[in-house]
Amino acid sequence: MAEPGEPAREVVLRNGGRVRVRAIRPDDAPRLVALFDRLGRDTVYQRFFTAKKRLPPDWARRLATVDYSRRLALVAEHDAGDGPELVGVARWDPTDDLTTAEVAVVVEDRWQNQGLGTALLADLLRTAGARGISRFRAWVLADNARMLRLLARVAEVRERRTRRGVTELLLTPRDAGGAGGPAAGA
Repeated sequence: MAEPGEPAREVVLRNGGRVRVRAIRPDDAPRLVALFDRLGRDTVYQRFFTAKKRLPPDWARRLATVDYSRRLALVAEHDAGDGPELVGVARWDPTDDLTTAEVAVVVEDRWQNQGLGTALLADLLRTAGARGISRFRAWVLADNARMLRLLARVAEVRERRTRRGVTELLLTPRDAGGAGGPAAGA
């Protein structure tokens, strides 16, 4: 699922709901804007550290356009009746160190607490590992306890530093037994 043509993986959530996890594609940009529009104010603030009202279309195009080797995003989608609807995104972006990537995850509010964040992050770390990325950086608002727990559940926290309300983490993936299925989501 690391390339746009590869088949999606179906994930069964705690509530029995099903989503497909697949690599993002450039044509997902409008679906990213629609996802952003459905996010709660707190979710937007926790993901972007600012109170944005809209995701600008040029940002959506940039976020949806990845090279699948140094920059990748996985999306979770469900069939909303009139086509697929994105309900979560996990991504990594490069840093100056070729073995380290920055990670971020967002899950639509009504899909949270069902194991989706865990599934997305675990899949993302596996795809990164296949590309030689072995360390991850994440910046999380210090009061975002759910995201901090998610990251610690799926990865080993090697460094943790909090400044001015933002916690910076250096993470390494847990072995396959620790990051497998959807235990709890963000």
